[in-house]
Amino acid sequence: MTEATFRSKIEDDGFAVLGEVLVREELDRLLENIHQADARRSRAGIRHALGIGPIARLAGAPQLTGLAGQVLGGGAFPFRATLFEKSPLSNWLVAWHQDIALPLGSRLDLPGWGPWSLKGGVTYAHAPASVLRQVLALRVHLDDSTRDNGLLRVLPRTHTNGVLTDDAIHSLSVKIAPVECVVPRGGVLAMRPLLVHASSKSRVGMPRRVLHIEYAASPSIVEPLELATA
Repeated sequence: MTEATFRSKIEDDGFAVLGEVLVREELDRLLENIHQADARRSRAGIRHALGIGPIARLAGAPQLTGLAGQVLGGGAFPFRATLFEKSPLSNWLVAWHQDIALPLGSRLDLPGWGPWSLKGGVTYAHAPASVLRQVLALRVHLDDSTRDNGLLRVLPRTHTNGVLTDDAIHSLSVKIAPVECVVPRGGVLAMRPLLVHASSKSRVGMPRRVLHIEYAASPSIVEPLELATA
């Protein structure tokens, strides 16, 4: 996929699927390093994963920052990472939603921000659409993502509708045909956080591990607030 096509897909549809971005050796080494890391795990995986050295190094690697930069500009940088580990022992579904909460250095009540919450010791707030439009997620697939192991489904072009209510999201989910994001091991699904998306439970024994890394156009997108590294 050319750079122009990639940018166009993100702008028009809100997402794009890229084939092999990381090779097998890189993935095997990353998984081994993550396994050896001293990280707090939940049933779903690892939250606030940028504190793990190998994940931070991958998030800052040229093949990923370059992709983010094609959409966000040359100042794009990673600020949050989450490792999702769906398996027969840890299986779940996620209803249709948008990713609208951002990690912040401190709380400051401002118009358009909130509600506020605390997750794993990090302050979060729902952000306004103007800020979320300056964020891009790169979902690095550590396993094949198939129609049987709980892949992500998206509603194309819903990222242009701003921050939606639950009722509005439900209305779109019955009107728009979802797209199943089949992604090979080593591939990347790039998506806007305002894109409405969901996932079902895995129906097979194979794992589905995805490293979800979020990039911002610049640290100033949340001023006078400050993005936290999470």
